[in-house]
Amino acid sequence: MTTFTLQAPAKLNLSLRVLAKRDDGFHEIDTLMVKLPGLADELEFSQADAFAFKCDDPSVPGDEGNLVVKAVRAYESAAGIRCRCTISLKKTIPHGAGLGGGSSDAAMTLLGLNRLHDFKLSVDSMHELAASLGSDIPFFLTTGASRCTGRGEKIEPVSSPPPMTILLLKPSFNVPTPDAYGRWQQSLELPGVRYAAQEIGGISLANDLERPVFEKHRFLAELKQWLLARRETDAALMSGSGSTVFAILKDGADANALAKSARHELDPGLWHWAGRTED
Repeated sequence: MTTFTLQAPAKLNLSLRVLAKRDDGFHEIDTLMVKLPGLADELEFSQADAFAFKCDDPSVPGDEGNLVVKAVRAYESAAGIRCRCTISLKKTIPHGAGLGGGSSDAAMTLLGLNRLHDFKLSVDSMHELAASLGSDIPFFLTTGASRCTGRGEKIEPVSSPPPMTILLLKPSFNVPTPDAYGRWQQSLELPGVRYAAQEIGGISLANDLERPVFEKHRFLAELKQWLLARRETDAALMSGSGSTVFAILKDGADANALAKSARHELDPGLWHWAGRTED
């Protein structure tokens, strides 16, 4: 019986520009994304008599609304087959965090199914399938950093920035992506909050979704400003549509000590992860 596992890494948006609302209801964006290989979900694929999906996180829906299950159904339709396997998902990436966990899971599902079925679908077909499931999903079929345009599905590989030490901080609440985009056009900046681009390592870090998200979730603006004021921090930004705010740390900074301080001063329930971006 064939059994294998795939890692589904998280992503960071080092830059996210929202350009316009499209006729199809999505938004035109221009974003630079990198992966966080040290923060990943794990999917195990095992041949079986029929399809089954399991997840170790009971808060993750296991029905047809789950992106993994949607990816299975889309693959079956495109390949003209019935998938007979069990997919077991171990969740590490938090939900509603702006870290692309669900999208990464869906992309790895497509790659795993294609491996199980002797690479029945071409690279181009897989990309089209991924784009039909979600804007971020095609990015996770690629390696390295990418500039993503259109609604996010147009992928242009770029040189990965030098590896950076990252601290992620996320409160207990989530931010629904449609809500962030839906509020973008009419949103206003909060006084005293830095929205201007931050230049580091040849990259201009900015996120146009901070404006609508901070306006509704002011704690995230406070979290970003707190990080920017710390001597350990070179830059701080919200990732994607939130609710994760990340800091790029100076060499030698103690990320775990900084997270402890954030919990003490801001919110004892903050989730954190510290590690490095991909090489």
